[in-house]
Amino acid sequence: MGLKDKVMIPENEFLITEESIHGGALSCRGCGWTLLARYVSNVMGPETVYVVPACCFSIIAGPNPMNLLKGTVVHTVFAAAAATATGVRRALDRQGKIDANVVVLAGDGGTFDIGLQALSGAAARQENIIFICNNNAAYMNTGVQSSTGTPVGARTTTDPQGKKLPAKNLMGIIEAHHIPYSATASPAFLTDFKTKLQKARDATGFRFLMVDGPCPPGHKHDPDRSIELARLAVETNYFPLFETENGRFNITYTPNVKTPVSEYMKHQGRFSNVMREKSGNGLETIQHQVDQNWEHLLNKQTSN
Repeated sequence: MGLKDKVMIPENEFLITEESIHGGALSCRGCGWTLLARYVSNVMGPETVYVVPACCFSIIAGPNPMNLLKGTVVHTVFAAAAATATGVRRALDRQGKIDANVVVLAGDGGTFDIGLQALSGAAARQENIIFICNNNAAYMNTGVQSSTGTPVGARTTTDPQGKKLPAKNLMGIIEAHHIPYSATASPAFLTDFKTKLQKARDATGFRFLMVDGPCPPGHKHDPDRSIELARLAVETNYFPLFETENGRFNITYTPNVKTPVSEYMKHQGRFSNVMREKSGNGLETIQHQVDQNWEHLLNKQTSN
């Protein structure tokens, strides 16, 4: 089933009556970052303090006072997002502003790689912050270099023939910290996304969301297909939607029809080598890995 064989639009239950971002974002067309910022800010409210390490969003958010977000934005260094957010949280608590949310908006580089140490420390201490990773699966802001969030087979400037190793299982690492809430989310499944944002907002302690981040320049797809491809990522089980709430694991969306992963990959130039290698270390292997991961998630849910 291809993109034009199926209507793929965002669920319309996430209705925004009053925008929490300003117009004129400095993002590329079809960028997942601006979509994420729009939805997150709508749920978190105007008193939220956003902590942004080096990433695409540090540019998109804009320099003070020309912020995209209608809230306070604190820019910080690549490695220190969770540590900076911890300091902001403590300062707000000292001022009696305990209801103000502190939200980190980081890319995969500042989450999987350079920011992992501070992230792990904050999670282990159960710091009362929300960490949201827009996972566009490479260092997009500096020229599309591979990160440990880059999936196997994806072409980047540092892996021009395609990455040889699979992405790090970050959700498994996060779950090992026994935090109250963690989840994956997609800009193509807005009701699911909104519910998870609300759960993260209303919980106490360290909370983590990983959101699929379409990136037309890095993933090499048409900008007007970002949401369609985000939906296909879920429908093919390439980016499954699940959550862990107080230790209980739950798959929040199960596709009705098993769609082959090739339907997601063939529309993105980053997977052009994979599509040419349909067996061996190419598409056949990746399909097997996706199927294995989905079975693992199903078994994990059953064993709750």
